[in-house]
Amino acid sequence: QVQLVESGGGLVQAGGSLRLSCAASGRTFSSSAMGWFRRQVPGKEREFVAAISWTGDNRYYADSVKGRFTISRDNAKNTVYLQMNSLKPDDTAVYYCAGQGSLGGSYYSDRIYDYWGQGTQVTVSS
Repeated sequence: QVQLVESGGGLVQAGGSLRLSCAASGRTFSSSAMGWFRRQVPGKEREFVAAISWTGDNRYYADSVKGRFTISRDNAKNTVYLQMNSLKPDDTAVYYCAGQGSLGGSYYSDRIYDYWGQGTQVTVSS
């Protein structure tokens, strides 16, 4: 059974930092893109945050987080990370890790990701 388990969420003041981790098990993702999405309001669609190619050479970011967030991966550990700096109250959301399945396509679209974690809450206070 494939599992993606996020950790590292929590409560932080505006301007602070958090580092999210996503550990995968049951399948290697070393040849797959990995991504982070977030849902800011319950019931609202998840929005793209960041993605990284299987080699780690290519990284993609939403405009709202560019320059503040950094995605990285350690294929030996089957783990992807999201370093979040200069956090703002608008970054408050549940953050989800995603692993690419068999479909190719835009890394910005949730359609290419077949595997999802349960999410970790990030709350940024003003």
